[in-house]
Amino acid sequence: MRVLVFGRSGQVATELARLDGQGHEIRCMGRESADLSDPEGAAKILAREAATGWPHAVINAAAWTAVDAAETEEAAAHRLNAEAPAALARAAAEAGLPFVHISTDYVFDGAGEAPFAPDAPTAPLGAYGRTKLAGEEGVARAGNPAGWAVLRTSWVFSAHGANFVKTMLRLGAERDALNVVADQVGGPTPADAIAQACVTIAEALAADPAKSGVYHFSGAPDTSWAGFAREIMPRGGRDCAIEDIPSSAYPTPAPRPRNSRLDCRATEAAFGIARPDWRAGLDRILTELDRTT
Repeated sequence: MRVLVFGRSGQVATELARLDGQGHEIRCMGRESADLSDPEGAAKILAREAATGWPHAVINAAAWTAVDAAETEEAAAHRLNAEAPAALARAAAEAGLPFVHISTDYVFDGAGEAPFAPDAPTAPLGAYGRTKLAGEEGVARAGNPAGWAVLRTSWVFSAHGANFVKTMLRLGAERDALNVVADQVGGPTPADAIAQACVTIAEALAADPAKSGVYHFSGAPDTSWAGFAREIMPRGGRDCAIEDIPSSAYPTPAPRPRNSRLDCRATEAAFGIARPDWRAGLDRILTELDRTT
C-alpha cells in the first residue's frame, strides 16, 4: 500500500516513515511541505497528491501535542487538532482515499475505573482534549465513502522526541529517588505499534469501508505513571527509587484524566490488532537508545 502521511518529526510519524520499504511505500510530509496551521492549504496539497494517483490512503499523524500550552494557545491548537484534520478528511473523501486520524484519551474526563469504550460519552477536561475531540467530529462529518477511522491512543512513547520514558531515564541518572504520580492509570503505547496499527487499518478500510468509525488502541497491561516508571528504571539501568504521589502534589496548567484506560476490543475484532505489551516495546526502545548513545 502507498500511504501519504501528514507529519514527519513526531513519534508516530517517525515510526511510519520506518515502515517505508517494509511491504509499504510511505511518504511523510512535514511542516515545510504541508503546514497544518493552514488547514485549507494542507487540504489542497492532499488533493494535488491524490491527483497524481500515487497514494492509496492517507494517515494524519500531525498534531498539537503540547497539552499545557494549549490552555493559553487554544486557537492555535484548534487549527492543528480540529480544523486541519477536518479539512484533510474532506479532501480525502473527495479524492476517494481512506483516511486514518490519530486521537487521544484526553477526549474523556477520566472518571471511574472502567475502560472507556469508543462510544462512551466524551467530556474533555482541557483545551487539548477539546481541540482533539473537535478534530474527531470533523473527520466523522466528512463522511468518507472510501473509509475513515479515528484511532484514539494514550501515553505514547518511543526513542524519538520528548516523552515519559526519555524523561525518566534522564532524571533517573541524576537522582536517587523520584516522586511520580500514581493515581492516573492508562496504557502506555509504543509509537511503532501505533504506526503499524494505522497502516493495518488503512489497508482494511481500502478493502471494506464499512469498517469506518472510532477505535481505541493502547498498550497492555494498564498501569499508573509510577508503575510505568518502576519498569523503566531497572530496565534502563537506573538505580532510582520511585515514590508514589497523588496528582494534587504535581499540579499542571492542564488537568489530566485520572482514568485513561481504553477498551480496545472493537479494534481487535475489526482489524485483528491486539493490544501490544508495552513492556516488550519498552525493551525495544531501550535497545535503540543504547545504540544511539
